[in-house]
Amino acid sequence: MSKPRSIFEDVSDQNATSREGPKTGAIERGTGGGAARGVVRFWLLVLFFLVAVMVVVGGLTRLTDSGLSITEWAPFTGAMPPMNDADWTTEFAKYQQIPQFKLQNSTMTLEDFKTIYWWEWGHRQLGRFIGLVWAVGFFGFLAARKIPAGWTGRLLLLGALGGVQGAIGWWMVSSGLSGDRVNVASYRLAVHLGLAFVILGLIAWYILLLGRKEAALMAARRGREAKLFGMGTGLMHLALLQILLGALVAGIDAGRSFVDWPWMAGQFFPPDAFDLTPIWRNFFENAGLVQFMHRITGYLLVIFAVVVWRVSRRSGNQMVRAGFTFATLMVLGQAVLGIVTVLQAAPLHVAITHQVGAIMAWVLILNARFLAGYPAEQSIRK
Repeated sequence: MSKPRSIFEDVSDQNATSREGPKTGAIERGTGGGAARGVVRFWLLVLFFLVAVMVVVGGLTRLTDSGLSITEWAPFTGAMPPMNDADWTTEFAKYQQIPQFKLQNSTMTLEDFKTIYWWEWGHRQLGRFIGLVWAVGFFGFLAARKIPAGWTGRLLLLGALGGVQGAIGWWMVSSGLSGDRVNVASYRLAVHLGLAFVILGLIAWYILLLGRKEAALMAARRGREAKLFGMGTGLMHLALLQILLGALVAGIDAGRSFVDWPWMAGQFFPPDAFDLTPIWRNFFENAGLVQFMHRITGYLLVIFAVVVWRVSRRSGNQMVRAGFTFATLMVLGQAVLGIVTVLQAAPLHVAITHQVGAIMAWVLILNARFLAGYPAEQSIRK
């Protein structure tokens, strides 16, 4: 019976399922040689950078309450911003019809509106640009037959997830256009951010895989440190959970609700943690409970990272040890930055630095897991 695989499973598994072992010769003779792997890898590096910037810009859009400034989803015609005073007046009139303006920004001027509009417009434009970079690269490589064997589906998956992400983005925005919300629904924001980190993680994993020849990957896989690889997988999943909880915190500004540490309002468990009805709403919309869950998961992540690091010290591979050391140090640094964010009531520059730290921790955890799964060759010196 086959074992369940992570979404970040290695490319080699699809080519090495027989008991006889990997048939590396067939793989190396496939479409796209070493040069093709290099150019595809560079393209993925560009995509990774753009998606990371997209995550940061999205965080700034949320922190500046700009996400609801554009009240329509027009994937093509929406690329053009207002070009004259009449256009700006029309866009502002649309914004004046939604709850955020009526309940929170009723004194906002047209000039103030332009500021938040440009943030959201830039966020959407960047999304369009990423889609264009993916499409030009993918179809260009496909036409030139430069996609390495076995990689077409993986690269197509990135484009499909990008399209889904755009739809989820509008699903998120639409939650704040009616009713009594002044922001988007926090759980939809968590789905949106979570998928962004999944896409980032897949791109990073593909970059790591393409950094070595297929035959070298196959050979390295035989030396996989199974225990460390499994623990790295657990650390990855726990980190993703923490990222999702961070999105819930950001979605309801919970980071500005309790600004003492290690306590919350002077006690371990926040007051009024279950005052919303029905009770399930508290896990998404109660500022005290949401921040508490984020804190506790952060503590667990730090503890588990240190445990995994201790186990990694027994590895005979220097790069494996270094990979988990860097990942653990980043997790510790991110925890400290989270505490600073709370104590300072999540000012814009600190909060966005915390989000950048999440990206760095995420990538370093994936890198450590990769090194455990594909230990690099090292020279043996007496």
